[in-house]
Amino acid sequence: MTIKPYPFYIKATAVLIGLYYLVNILNLLSGILIPFAFAVLFSVLLNPVYSRLLRFKMPRALAVTLTVLVGISCTALIGYLLSTQVAQFGQSFPILKVRYGQMTDSLEHWISFKFGVSIQKQVLFFKNAIDSSQAAIASILGTVFGTLSLLLIIPIYVFMLLLYKNLILNFLYEVFLEEHSKRVGEVLAQTKSAIQSYIVGLLVEMVIVSSLNSLALFVIGIKYAILLGVIGGIINILPYIGGFVAILLPVIIATVTKDGYSAQVEVIVAYLLIQFVDSNIIFPRFVSIKVQINALVSLLAVFLGNLLWGIAGMFLMLPIVAVLKIIFDRVEDLKPWGKLLGDEVPVYHMGQVWGRRGRKKKAVAGQPLSVSDPS
Repeated sequence: MTIKPYPFYIKATAVLIGLYYLVNILNLLSGILIPFAFAVLFSVLLNPVYSRLLRFKMPRALAVTLTVLVGISCTALIGYLLSTQVAQFGQSFPILKVRYGQMTDSLEHWISFKFGVSIQKQVLFFKNAIDSSQAAIASILGTVFGTLSLLLIIPIYVFMLLLYKNLILNFLYEVFLEEHSKRVGEVLAQTKSAIQSYIVGLLVEMVIVSSLNSLALFVIGIKYAILLGVIGGIINILPYIGGFVAILLPVIIATVTKDGYSAQVEVIVAYLLIQFVDSNIIFPRFVSIKVQINALVSLLAVFLGNLLWGIAGMFLMLPIVAVLKIIFDRVEDLKPWGKLLGDEVPVYHMGQVWGRRGRKKKAVAGQPLSVSDPS
């Protein structure tokens, strides 16, 4: 008895319904899944340290503890260096506030003289704008406090993932048939390599971009060049859009601390040049080639990650898509999806190949060639 396949519209409907519920579940469990996803990334990154400690015949629990402490120490060092720069910025904040107030008064009088809008109406307009943005400010504060909570829960997750590493790996092998064990091993090995290279690549890119930003701001003569450059390098981690958002803060500082507009123009030109170097040299060299995801899919993944999990989703979605590509490339029915995610662009599409085959057959039969190129 042959089983009749389901029509395409039933299959498509089932897939769409499944995706809808999957997205809702991921959104509903974001408070648990986001720190766990970050913990998976950091545990994979710290795994070489953990493996090296085990080679010294160190007890497993002690090796995990030292590995987690190494990760916390590196994070604390970066936080300390940033906090010293923020402290210097805080000392000059009153002067910047006075300067900002003077510029605001001058701008209000200029608008009143040029466009006939009274200062009272301008103040009322900005007051309404601030009131309407309270929800956005509350959301940002919620994100900050959420990030602080992540800093507490992620080390615990990392500790548990490293401690039960063998248990998790055995589970993944036993879920599949023994005949697929080699393929499962390849997927796990390439997943580990992709995640490690992605995070290391991002860190290298962040250091290079932060250095270039700080050097450019120092040459232009912008105050707090190191702090602004490092903040720009961190924001630049967000693919394709972070670099342009990073321009805003140094432009604002240049406006408040310097007269005229030449400094702002120089900052914009310098940052755009750095973005060009980053997009065409740094990012492809250290990040893009190792992840092997094309730019179109990367951009869509960043936007979808933002809609799903906010800023954290923008960072997490690229390694998730990279892992999906590794799995798709090893499942026969999913190989076309793996090719769609990849960065290898074929010279000809299948329609052209099939058309050429048709022309060859007609040529052999002695018939006139009438197959047109669908491209």
